[in-house]
Amino acid sequence: MPREAIYQQSDPEPRHQNASEGRPGATGSPAVDADPASSGREGVAHPSENDGKLRPRRMREMVGQRDVIERLQIAIDAAASRSEPLGHILFDGPPGLGKTTFATVIPAEMNTTVQMANGAGLKAPKDLLPYLTNVSEGSVLFIDEIHRVPKQVEEYLYTAMEDFRIDIVLGEGVNARTLNYEIRPFTLIGATTRAGMLSAPLRDRFQIREHLGWYNQDELAEIVRRNSTKLSVNVDAGSARVIASRSRSTPRLANNRLLWVRDYAQSRHEGLLNEDVTRAALDMIGIDSLGLDKQDRNYLTTLIRVFAGGPAGLEAIAHTMNVSGDTLEDEVEPFLLRSELLIRTRRGRMATPKAFQHLNLEPPAVA
Repeated sequence: MPREAIYQQSDPEPRHQNASEGRPGATGSPAVDADPASSGREGVAHPSENDGKLRPRRMREMVGQRDVIERLQIAIDAAASRSEPLGHILFDGPPGLGKTTFATVIPAEMNTTVQMANGAGLKAPKDLLPYLTNVSEGSVLFIDEIHRVPKQVEEYLYTAMEDFRIDIVLGEGVNARTLNYEIRPFTLIGATTRAGMLSAPLRDRFQIREHLGWYNQDELAEIVRRNSTKLSVNVDAGSARVIASRSRSTPRLANNRLLWVRDYAQSRHEGLLNEDVTRAALDMIGIDSLGLDKQDRNYLTTLIRVFAGGPAGLEAIAHTMNVSGDTLEDEVEPFLLRSELLIRTRRGRMATPKAFQHLNLEPPAVA
């Protein structure tokens, strides 16, 4: 890899030896405790108050992804029995399905610490250096959006992941020298929404790869019920099902919907929350029975009314709606395609019969 000067940094505070140093769970680094509600420090991602309150803290508290949880539990138990760090793990899948949650509960299950970083913030190897030099044995380094890590940082990770060592270049030019620095064995957890953007050498260095799938309505309803208890909100089974059915199979959206319904009930109905109140709250923000929002319906309505259901090109639809084509392609179309309301053809986008039915519109007559 290209040589870049990486300057050795001294510890701002002296390290204190303790009886647990050298074992998994030692905390001789500025890592954060695996408890997501713990206070944060610089360089560690801090969840919002609600996010930290609702996020599961142990694997037994998680709902859904049972096959993933079972495989991870086997790996964790085996690593613990050998007193070895867990193998590196890569989570991929759409946003909001629990990748960060897994990254916080795994260290808790292993009774160790976790440092959290974001791939977009690691511009050069020197940005990664404080995380690697501060890992304790058996601890976890979590890199979110790891596909955004630049090539030179990615190459710097190779030896850290495989050999648990890094090269630190001191000085410049002819006076430069390389310090080979051994780091303690650790576990790297990467999360990405675009696994295809990762290079093959980086993907192959993860011993465990897990894809997170969509949640069904029963799982989302259970998440809503559990989180309503944490929020001290009385949500009945019917209200939980309404929220689940309008959450696009995504726990993060279910939590967002729950928080809005709680606010609506407290503001308009003195805290009373039932199915009718829940529907009224979600209707107020334009979320319909399938989870479509106003822009989703505007897209389908434009495609059907202006282009007779298609086929129509993306740019033509975007110009008609006065919206960026990238916005439609990245934010609107994925859910419409998954919901079988839209199809893509070589000639352009086309609305399906299900879309006409959902909008209560008549399909165009076939010539």
